[in-house]
Amino acid sequence: MGRRKILFFDIDGTLWTMDGHIPESTREAIRKVRENGHLVFINSGRTRGYIRDPKLFSLGLDGIVSGCGTMIEANALCRGMSDCRRDISRTVEDENVIFYRKMSEEESQRVVDIVRRYRMKPILEGRDYLYMDPADFAGDRYADYVRHQMGDALRTISGNGGNWEISKLSCDMKDADKAACFAELEGDYTMIVHNEAVVEMVPKGFDKGTGIREVCALLDTDIQDTYAFGDSMNDFEMIEAAGCGVVMGGGADVVKEKADFVTKELREDGIYYACRELGLL
Repeated sequence: MGRRKILFFDIDGTLWTMDGHIPESTREAIRKVRENGHLVFINSGRTRGYIRDPKLFSLGLDGIVSGCGTMIEANALCRGMSDCRRDISRTVEDENVIFYRKMSEEESQRVVDIVRRYRMKPILEGRDYLYMDPADFAGDRYADYVRHQMGDALRTISGNGGNWEISKLSCDMKDADKAACFAELEGDYTMIVHNEAVVEMVPKGFDKGTGIREVCALLDTDIQDTYAFGDSMNDFEMIEAAGCGVVMGGGADVVKEKADFVTKELREDGIYYACRELGLL
């Protein structure tokens, strides 16, 4: 079988469709990969507080890189502490957290003050909670989706100052002075612009690629034994960092140009096809 490999999967557009459907072929591929002794990690821009859907955990996960590399979880098997595979669960277990870069109270307050000054509407993202002021997002369909997904793990920004526990943030920048805001924060944050309305702000030095490198360092794994599966621009760094970068058939052309392997589309059994062709099954 050869050496143990670590597979890292983006969520949206890779593991599941935008409406949250996971193909049965993807489930089968992950089951067989793990039976062959390899490890399966999620690698997401979402912070851990926003990775909550039971469907994801039903796949069977050995670890999670979340918040663009700002938090890493790995089970005991990954760390050579047990011969027994215990899947990562929906609830964060402290013994599995092997890395976490939390923003300080002072830095969190500073960045919130700055983005609000430029009329941006923030969503603060952390290990256990997301923070959002409902008045900022009245009638917003995405905000309604967040509220549905988060339930009682969604808290308000206002009234919780000093108690935010976050590692990154996102902002609605419609009607904002985004150029001035970016200019003030670009020394400390990487801006991932999704479209004219949405930007993620990630502390400098962190991305999905740094997450893979940190996992390799912590688990004493050669980065050439890693595979990254993604589809969009925020997957670019992990596709570049991994030993083998796999891009979904429906992925962005600029990311495909960086891929070592372009597979079929998600709904066309793209994960299973790639794992089979790359000798992981």
